[in-house]
This record gives sequence, C-alpha cells and structure tokens, in this order.
Amino acid sequence: MRVYLDNAATTPLSPEVIELMTTRMKKYYANPSSIHSFGRESKIIIENARKSIANLLNTSPGTIYFTSGGTEADNMAINCGIASHRIKHAITSKISHHGVLYPLQDLENQDQIKLSYVDLDNNGIVCQANLEDFLKNNSRSFVSIMHANNEIGTIQDIKKIGALCKKYNAIFHSDTVQTMAHYPIDISNLDIDFLAASAHKFHGPKGVGFIYVSEEMNIEPMIRGGGQERNMRAGTENIIGIAALAKAMEISYANLNEEARYIKSLKKYMIDQLRSEIKDVKFYGNCTDLNKSLYTVLSCSFPKNDKSDMLLFNLDILGVACSGGSACSSGSNKGSHVLREIDPSSQRPGIRFSFSKYNTKEDIDFTIKKLKELFG
Repeated sequence: MRVYLDNAATTPLSPEVIELMTTRMKKYYANPSSIHSFGRESKIIIENARKSIANLLNTSPGTIYFTSGGTEADNMAINCGIASHRIKHAITSKISHHGVLYPLQDLENQDQIKLSYVDLDNNGIVCQANLEDFLKNNSRSFVSIMHANNEIGTIQDIKKIGALCKKYNAIFHSDTVQTMAHYPIDISNLDIDFLAASAHKFHGPKGVGFIYVSEEMNIEPMIRGGGQERNMRAGTENIIGIAALAKAMEISYANLNEEARYIKSLKKYMIDQLRSEIKDVKFYGNCTDLNKSLYTVLSCSFPKNDKSDMLLFNLDILGVACSGGSACSSGSNKGSHVLREIDPSSQRPGIRFSFSKYNTKEDIDFTIKKLKELFG
C-alpha cells in the first residue's frame, strides 16, 4: 500500500478533468490568436473559461488573466503593481511563500523599495496594529499577505487586511493558492487589488493559473511579445490547461461544503490518532483548529530519535508521501523558513500532511501505523 498525503504540494487530476483534457486536445489545437474558424473556436474555449471563473468569484471576466501558475501570478502582481504605481514601500510577512518573498527581496536589494515585515503571533497571524503602523508611517505601500500559509495552514482575515489597506490607499495582493476552490471567495466583498491562484492545487493540471487584477488597478505587463490576454500577458495561451482549470474550479465549487466536511473529518481523525498513538507530538500554528486553519493541512513535529533526521525518506520507504521541514539548518538542507520564524529554537523534524477528497480513513490508519514504527 502507498498513501499520498502531499496534496498541498499538488493534487491528483480529477477524472472529469482528465476526460475533458483528452477530449479537447483532439479537437481544439489551433492558435487562439488566429483569425480563422479554428482559431476562433480555441478563443471561445478560453473566454468561456474566463467567464466561468469570474462567475464563481463574483467578479467581471475582464479582471481575470491566465498565467502559468501561482508563482507567475504573484511575480506579476508584485513587479507590475510596484513598478506601474511607483511604489517605494512594501509590506509582507516572513512566512510568505518564496514566490512572494523572493521578488520583494529582489526589489529591496535593487534599492527600488523599502521592505517591511509585519509582526506575527505564535500561530503566524498578522498583527493588525503593526500593519496599520507601517501603513500610517510610510508612503503609499504595496501589501502582500497570503490568504493561508502553505506550510502551517494559518488563515489570515483578508477582509480586514483589505479594509485596512483601502483606508491608507495601499495596494493589496494576496496569494490564494491554498484556498482557491477550497473556500468560497467573493471578490465583490473584498478590498483586494491582486489575487493569485493555481489549478494544480484543486485537481486541475500543472502549468496553468490566473491572476485577478481589480478594474481600478492599471498596470503594465510583465511578459511582453504579443497581444494575448488583452495585451497583459504575452505568449500563446494554454488552451487545454485553461479549460481544465475552469472545469476543476466548477467541480470544486459544486461540491465545496460536502468536500470540506469530508476532508475536515479526515484531518480531525488524524489529529486524534496522533495524540493518542504518538507520544509528544507537537502541532504548529492553528492547525488543530479546523475553523482557523486550512482543513487540508496538518503541520506537526515529532521527538528526535535515530530515525527522525531522515523522516521524510523513512516515511517514503514505508509508503507514505508527505512534505516536511525543520527549524534548523544542516548542510544543504535549509529547512523551513516558516518553522524557523514561528518556532526558532526547535530542533524537531517538522512534517506537513495534506489531504484531499481522494484520501480515506484507511490512508490515515496506514500512516499512523508507519509513524508508530518510527516513534512508537
């Protein structure tokens, strides 16, 4: 038996998405920029997908632009938002995804911006008072806060953060890669300028995602060379990937509450089993609170022993796939920048188990059994 509990890294394609992709690959192959009937048919596929996504997010189709994934969308928001609006100050957190941290740090190293890091509590929650101080005491700012952290699952209140940004005329960007199509997102109810998403986190294909850009946010493109995506993102569109992205979102939204309840039950079962079967297990962030953390992510650590230094490898050998990181650095393994920030003194091996609708209680039982072999 093998168990896949690394769904926060990527999810398996749903059968419906595979069927759609294989069917449409055979028929829709023309360049959507071509003016002939074949090209127009491909263009219709893209625009129908755009309308579907916009409808699910309660926004207009003109605010949705397709990208190669969440990282490109994050980079586009950061680089284009800051450059186009001549922003000199940016705010993020030290536990942001590297797709956010690295481009902001590059701009800081190039002396284009001053970069501030907002204070966090022990669970990784943004300190609103500290954020307001930064906004109040600097020129117009660019704020980038993830909706939910990919490692520890902490969920931020982006409605409150967005309102605070609006109060101080700041530009607000949120990486929603881990929450998109897992939680209902109503853009009309948020003060947000940029939002990033990626299909492979909700049973769509890799290599395709999108960025939401508010109608008030005028920016120059990051990738130039063609007029695709209404002159905002050059390059021939991934027609099949875009169609599959929309299909995966439609499936997720149609079953949002049912799937959330099911996956929450798996996460709760694993928390209970870990507490009862593994001595001295430690949980990170708010991940044991099903309402304050991603229901798809469980971040924890185990006592050090002679097998813990190669914990991921040992679990993989035993048939369990998951992700990990530790607060310490050793050799080429830099560990997790997230765990270093929230638990800097820890030397325990950190593990992220992440779930999807395709996991079962039997998967959890198998994983607990293998963990007991290592730590029991």
